[in-house]
Amino acid sequence: MSHLRDIHPKQLADRLADRLNHPPDLINRTFTLSESVQLHCLFMQTLVDMGKIEDYVFQFLDGAQAGGTGDKPEKLASDLLKKIPLVPSQVATEFDACIQGLLNGQCILLLPHTNEVLLLDASATINRAISEPKTETTVHGPREGLTENIELNLCLLRKRIRDPDFCVELLEVGNVTKTKLHLLYLRHMAPPDVLACFRSRIRSIKTDAILDSTFVEEWIQDKTFSPFPTMLETERPDVAASHILEGRVVVLVDGSPFALVGPITFFQFFTAPEDYYQRADIATLLRWLRMLSFMLAVFVPSIYIAVVSYHQELLPNPLLINIAAQREGVPFPAFLEALLMMVTFEVLREAGLRMPRIAGQAISIVGALVLGEAAVQAGLVTAAMVIVVSTTAISNFVSPAYSFGITQRLLQFVYMALAGFMGLFGVLCGVLFTLVHLTSIRSFGVPYMAPLAPTVLQDWKDIVVRAPRSFMKKPPLMNRKKIK
Repeated sequence: MSHLRDIHPKQLADRLADRLNHPPDLINRTFTLSESVQLHCLFMQTLVDMGKIEDYVFQFLDGAQAGGTGDKPEKLASDLLKKIPLVPSQVATEFDACIQGLLNGQCILLLPHTNEVLLLDASATINRAISEPKTETTVHGPREGLTENIELNLCLLRKRIRDPDFCVELLEVGNVTKTKLHLLYLRHMAPPDVLACFRSRIRSIKTDAILDSTFVEEWIQDKTFSPFPTMLETERPDVAASHILEGRVVVLVDGSPFALVGPITFFQFFTAPEDYYQRADIATLLRWLRMLSFMLAVFVPSIYIAVVSYHQELLPNPLLINIAAQREGVPFPAFLEALLMMVTFEVLREAGLRMPRIAGQAISIVGALVLGEAAVQAGLVTAAMVIVVSTTAISNFVSPAYSFGITQRLLQFVYMALAGFMGLFGVLCGVLFTLVHLTSIRSFGVPYMAPLAPTVLQDWKDIVVRAPRSFMKKPPLMNRKKIK
């Protein structure tokens, strides 16, 4: 860092322009306040609010230029700090601070005969209106969603948590982007070892660009090569606030409408925001339905392949005869038949997501119906396989978390391959390997399969079932000292 010692304001202005490669939106306006006092005002026109600049800075400097200030630049500096109503205002003495101030939307005033530069906050606020979340829809509950503005997101959370122990830590990541990041937690609830883990991992991020919260997630997650996410992404402020109240840590990244939540467990991905806006019995039923949908999405294709290819004796005779008659003209084995249908449906799903909103639904729905019927009529697949793929696809959409839905889709293909080569024995081997893998994962020190492994029965009140609120008063699992 170079200090601003004995540098003339005009020379400093030229150096700043050179460092920024003379951008067209860099404005340098000069004010002659007296014969010996010439002031330079620099700002990036695309990053500042021109209304603030004209109403406060230019208005004051025009008046000072007309009235004269004498030969006391130090008096001018104090007058500027007192009379220009832009906050926060600060004084910089280093060249890098001036560069960063310009890139942050600050107005820089270069004063003669002094080693100080005034930085006045005149940044423009560009916000997307608060709208309903797109990826986490619900029938009951708030309709507010997070936006790309980190200050606005913090405001939405502070409205819900009015506690003096609600802590906000400001960090900066990205050598080039200088992205702001907020670490949010309750001081008396969040475990110190979890907080220390978050801080150390965020500070160890070595990258030039952080453009979204997923960039941060990839750096700080526990398992890099695991299909199971160890952090939860949410764009609902009520969900983020509820996790903070349970002792978890939330990460907000400037420019991203998704907050990161951790530590997280496997069973949290079956919990939807709507569970806490319904009666306990209805929420429990819906949670069981999501768990059943997970089992259907992962195991239905593989079990069908294993039974049809290796274990026909498990089928009732009428059903076996029916499936055998359907497969009589099909040229592919059951595994290739299922793989063909699943890959085709995944292509249709991605096409529906990437196409314009109006045409996307038509492609996914009409395409699936037309291709499925045409494939059956052509004898490429059986009608039973179309039913299996449709059941699997519908079950995939039940997952409340999009990232966990992708995990389900990946597991489908793994179990299908195991069933195609080894039948039900391969599926069983895959289940055992998956359970071993799940029990080995930890999310910021918390066991991923808690409270099942290790078993803590009193925490099942909000995992397997959603107990009434009067029974959910004890702190969450990760606040207990015996499990860290």
